[in-house]
Amino acid sequence: MSIKKSNTIKSYEITSESIYLERRKLIKSMSIASTMIPWGMTWSQSSKEDGYISAYKKNSIYSTSEPKNSFEDITTYNNFYEFGMGKSDPYQNSANFEPAPWNVKISGEANKTGVYNIDDLIDSNALEERIYRLRCVEAWSMVIPWIGIPLANIIEKLEPNSKAKYVAFETVYRPNEMPGQRKRILKWPYIEALTMAEAMNPLTLIAVGLYGQDLLNQSGAPMRLVVPWKYGFKSIKSINKIHFQESQPKTSWNMAASNEYGFYANVNPEVDHPRWSQSRERRIGNGFFGAKQPTLMFNGYQDEVAHLYQGMNLRKYF
Repeated sequence: MSIKKSNTIKSYEITSESIYLERRKLIKSMSIASTMIPWGMTWSQSSKEDGYISAYKKNSIYSTSEPKNSFEDITTYNNFYEFGMGKSDPYQNSANFEPAPWNVKISGEANKTGVYNIDDLIDSNALEERIYRLRCVEAWSMVIPWIGIPLANIIEKLEPNSKAKYVAFETVYRPNEMPGQRKRILKWPYIEALTMAEAMNPLTLIAVGLYGQDLLNQSGAPMRLVVPWKYGFKSIKSINKIHFQESQPKTSWNMAASNEYGFYANVNPEVDHPRWSQSRERRIGNGFFGAKQPTLMFNGYQDEVAHLYQGMNLRKYF
């Protein structure tokens, strides 16, 4: 896995999926031919183009068959308040962010705490594509082809103890590189958390790429959380701290406005946000005035996660 140094790109530099796939075919064919050269070069070495992820599993049982949003949609329209409050601010303001080298501090109720390099946490041989729906609490949605590994893989490696009931994540704090952190939008650094059961669910992903490429800065490089049955603000970006604890952590949006943002933040069309109805959503790419579609309970992942909340009052614990 390689990490790009500068990840903000111009719209005319964005590679369409069709061109990207043709490029991958050419690279693969070149790599196979190169195995005849007696230089000891492996397939993975020769097939690696800077910024592209050469090998990952596809056709996950958890992937949706819905049409994917374009690379341009995904990388130019999103919330990442560390770079500003506008939807294009992450794309426009993230060029100076440095995602490499990258270390993650592990602390709390686990046997293997310490500071880890990203390559010590992410097994590149276990990478897989997961095409997930993303639902924002602002009532818009996308379909994104992430590349990553199950968070459970990392947690098992860190060996949390019996006191670990929750796992908290923290975004890196670099106001010199992240201009939004110079403003009092939230209490920085950004913090999110999951129950251990949620974290260990096979849907929960640590993403390091999308559309076959390393994550761009504006998308949460070099590693981010993806929890597809929850509203997008739970999927914290640019993670540099993971903490295991017994008590429920305080999370950023919940601390800022507890009546609007609950700890669980499960997608629920029957529980409205004070400012946005959650019954329907606008799919990005269909135009601002495009027809809205019904929102699904747990964003369509009810079969995989409903058991986590059995008997819970989802209006109270929203």
